[in-house]
Amino acid sequence: MGMNVGSDSGGDDEVVSTINTTPLVDVMLVLLIIFLITIPVATHTVPVKLPSETIKANKTKPENINIAVDKDGDVYWNESRVPDNNALVAKLKEVSVKDPQPEVQIRGDQKARYEFIGRVIVACQRAGIVKVGFITEPPHG
Repeated sequence: MGMNVGSDSGGDDEVVSTINTTPLVDVMLVLLIIFLITIPVATHTVPVKLPSETIKANKTKPENINIAVDKDGDVYWNESRVPDNNALVAKLKEVSVKDPQPEVQIRGDQKARYEFIGRVIVACQRAGIVKVGFITEPPHG
């Protein structure tokens, strides 16, 4: 590394025609270090097989129980309104002893609060229902 401090003759009219590459080398080394650090992070992930989406029509069996929850939190058992949560648990206990046990299919209104759906799930759990499903509409488009 050299530095030009002037000529021996005392004249400063000489033009320096060399390019100073020190800042270029500094920038290139910083970029090299950044790439060496980030490439292993981007390529090392846990290899997992993700499930693929399948859309199939749900076949509602006559023995399945359809429970609908509207946006106000009212619960309907196969289109008849259930007065309260205790009545729902009692009805679910009656059907939970059947062999094979029927599936409970919950149809929740899009604007219903999660709390209302959660109460139905807890009622199914208290009654001993093993299989609970959620019915949704297929995506449009």
